[in-house]
Amino acid sequence: MNRPAILIDIGGVLVPDYLTAAAAEWSSRLGISPSAFLAALFGGSDDQVLIGRISEESWWNIVGDRLAISPDLINTIRCDLASKEAWDADLVAGLRRLHGFAKTAIVSNTWPQMRIRMANAGLLDLVDAIVLSCEVGYAKPDPRIYITALQCVGAHPAEALFIDDTPGHVAIARSLGMAGHLHTSTSDTLARILEFLPPG
Repeated sequence: MNRPAILIDIGGVLVPDYLTAAAAEWSSRLGISPSAFLAALFGGSDDQVLIGRISEESWWNIVGDRLAISPDLINTIRCDLASKEAWDADLVAGLRRLHGFAKTAIVSNTWPQMRIRMANAGLLDLVDAIVLSCEVGYAKPDPRIYITALQCVGAHPAEALFIDDTPGHVAIARSLGMAGHLHTSTSDTLARILEFLPPG
């Protein structure tokens, strides 16, 4: 029998949400609403930087133009957001404990610098496969990114548990024949992973 597969998201799962607080802080400093700040940051990104059609550097230039701020201030915002990105230590440890018991893959909608940030954090060996939207050219909920991840770990849908914090992304995984878990807390997600593993 094949080992089970665990497919897990980064933003909002392995990296807890930090953008809500950051948007409140930066919107106050810039004299705009949090929604306006987030719109400048992410509006239109899904078919551009998120799937690797343009570089992260080019996207930040667009964001700077939208906010009408200097390149220096844009760089300060970039550095500040990067400094706030923190990995969930308990989930990371839980994934490491799965080595030898389950196939594991990260499946994430993310910008091009994520692999570099993972390398800097010493996390490239965390899972068996890392499937990033900016590298494969399509993003969740596109079924192709799920299928790519399954192929990377050599798993059938029925052997896989998909974990994400976005209900629609979990729904697609279930429609493809995977088990799905909507992440709401670290403890619940770790418990669901253990429940999915075969006994022993």
